[in-house]
Amino acid sequence: MTKPSQPGLLRRVARALGPGLITGAADDDPSGIITYSMAGAQHGMALLWLAWITWPLMAAVQMMCARIGMVTGKGLGEVLTLKFPRAVVVVACCALFMANTINIAADLAGMADAASMLVGLRPTLYVVLFGAGIAFAMVRCRYAVIAAVLKWLVLSLFAYVVTAFLVHPNWPEVASATFIPTLPEGPTMWQTVVAILGTTISPYLFFWQASQEVEEQTLQRRYGVRRRPATEAKLVDRMLDVGAGTFLSNLIMFFIILTAALTLHAQGKTEIATSREAAEALRPLAGDFAVWLYAVAIIAVGLLSIPTLAGSAGYAFGETLRWPNGLDKKLRDAVCFYTTIILSVAIAVLIDFLKIDPIQSLFWSAIVNGVLAPFLLVGILLSARDPRIMKKQPSSVAAQAIVGVTTLAMFGAAGVMLWSILQGG
Repeated sequence: MTKPSQPGLLRRVARALGPGLITGAADDDPSGIITYSMAGAQHGMALLWLAWITWPLMAAVQMMCARIGMVTGKGLGEVLTLKFPRAVVVVACCALFMANTINIAADLAGMADAASMLVGLRPTLYVVLFGAGIAFAMVRCRYAVIAAVLKWLVLSLFAYVVTAFLVHPNWPEVASATFIPTLPEGPTMWQTVVAILGTTISPYLFFWQASQEVEEQTLQRRYGVRRRPATEAKLVDRMLDVGAGTFLSNLIMFFIILTAALTLHAQGKTEIATSREAAEALRPLAGDFAVWLYAVAIIAVGLLSIPTLAGSAGYAFGETLRWPNGLDKKLRDAVCFYTTIILSVAIAVLIDFLKIDPIQSLFWSAIVNGVLAPFLLVGILLSARDPRIMKKQPSSVAAQAIVGVTTLAMFGAAGVMLWSILQGG
């Protein structure tokens, strides 16, 4: 009797896609799009090579967070309290909440600009509509519905790939910039590198990834599936999922930088303040369709990323303070968890009404994330290698080494960022 054939790699990846794909895609939020657009506008194609450098670093970190959630059945906030005093983790949660809220404000502003450009009316109206709609959906819809919608929204990211092709790049020149790294020159270029690292390897993704693994297990129990240890097959599937999600994230970053280099930089426009400016710059070279595509994608990725930003803050506080938490729970069963989410979105809307400069908001958000990320990575690394916490399934030595290198790189990035601030740069 012949053995049943094993599913092919593509089919297995397709079946495995889930939390890792959503988390990776959520990294390309509207504020991230502005950051990548600024990189291309200011430096042309000189930083394209960063896309393939950051992919393995981001993938290793996210897989370690996924492994923590899968093996322990606990979110990252709760796991960190097993290694550090709860007060220390609460301080990290507060910093995360602040950075995420600023990021949500920038994302809402970007979505509102795009909607205003497409439909008309005042951007402030769309800030309220998007903010209220997203908060309402997160409270009213269960996790399975939210996860399904977020997975479909991932498709919107391919608009940036299409847009890049519409501006007709010189592919040999693109290949040279991609695979032959250019050493950054001057403080501005180094600050851009720091901003890209901080945008790509963000603290909110750490919490969201681990918490989604717990949500997946909760969903299975809801359908009568008893929680079982994380098998090697499940871990491999998640590795494929995370690998695909982080690859997509960095691929989109690559095409956004490329598009901005061929439009904004080529026109001598090195400073942008809004997503509208980034979209309008495409018109001379790629036409109205590219502008429309770019703007629609900004709205779609905002709908993907804001739940991740707000939800990760809710998870962080809920897990750390032992509140009932989870998007699969009803409002009355997880009041504090949902209050954190609603409060984060509400403050973000208020920030937009106060007319705070969005670029300055992103700057301070990047500072908080840049300082917070390496400290969280230390906690994640120590937790993931602890056989007691990880139930004798710690992360591999190779994974620990890559995350260790990432941690050192992030500490270096934070140091460069703080040094540039002290120097007035």
